[in-house]
Amino acid sequence: MSLIPFRYPHLMKAVALAAATLAPSGVAAGPSIGQFELKTLESAPGFLEFQSQNAWSFGQPGRQNADSGGETIFDDNTVIRQREAIEMEMGLTRYLKMRIGIEFEQERVEDPETLGEANEFDALKLDEIGAEVIGIIVPRDGDGFGLGAVVEVERPLEAGEQMSVILGPIIEFATGPWLVAAVPMLVHDFGGEADEDGIKDDKWDFAYAAQLAYQFSETWTLALEAYGTVERLGSTGERREAALAFGDHDQHRIGPIFYYTRDFGRSLRPDPRRDEDGSAETSELTVGLGFLAGLNEITPDGTVKLSVELDY
Repeated sequence: MSLIPFRYPHLMKAVALAAATLAPSGVAAGPSIGQFELKTLESAPGFLEFQSQNAWSFGQPGRQNADSGGETIFDDNTVIRQREAIEMEMGLTRYLKMRIGIEFEQERVEDPETLGEANEFDALKLDEIGAEVIGIIVPRDGDGFGLGAVVEVERPLEAGEQMSVILGPIIEFATGPWLVAAVPMLVHDFGGEADEDGIKDDKWDFAYAAQLAYQFSETWTLALEAYGTVERLGSTGERREAALAFGDHDQHRIGPIFYYTRDFGRSLRPDPRRDEDGSAETSELTVGLGFLAGLNEITPDGTVKLSVELDY
């Protein structure tokens, strides 16, 4: 049995607070666009990793509008100019880990009053909290195949938005300097309140993250990464007025990401984790920077990705 709850009481209090806050709230719309990262199968008792996931998009798609009974309605595509997420990942056992985090977003104005405001953005603000659990079914140490599964719950902080549950497998295969990874996911909107027409769109989306990476050295890795969402599987949910007028929105991105890794040669923790032979684990910093190109007119033309991960 893991001793994590007793060794990290402050983290467990944060987990409890997040769980208590994960209660249904309200209306959500548009495709589910997650962070541009891949879940991994690395876990061990006492493992801690601080993560900062950041993205800035430009060349935003123009907003569609139409007249509906004398009122102007706008499409509900998900358009985010800026996103910063701060998370902490904790290993419970070799086969189980969890993560909690908060996310700041600068989103397009949800309900513009004029055509001039249709493509404007709100200020950057704390938008949601989330928690996830990852189970490792087939561990991967070095070359070979690895398999796991992730379940994540996201709760927007703004009243009138729905929660989301995300679930799917984590697949990895490595040989020599090459790594192939994929995380296909189902995303379900649920909870919350119905809109003014009495509609609550509990739809299912399909989302994916994929990576082909080549490690040049212990320091540098180049990856080709792809992220996307297919909004609404089949006839799930109930389309609101905007979805009926403009249809669903699928977004797809692909591009190169460079990763720089530095091993500090020592642990940054006062109580370092230890290998099976008793030697202390060293801390490691990984910084990723790259560009993701939008593949259709519904997706922003470009997205700059910056990730910072510190293993304790």
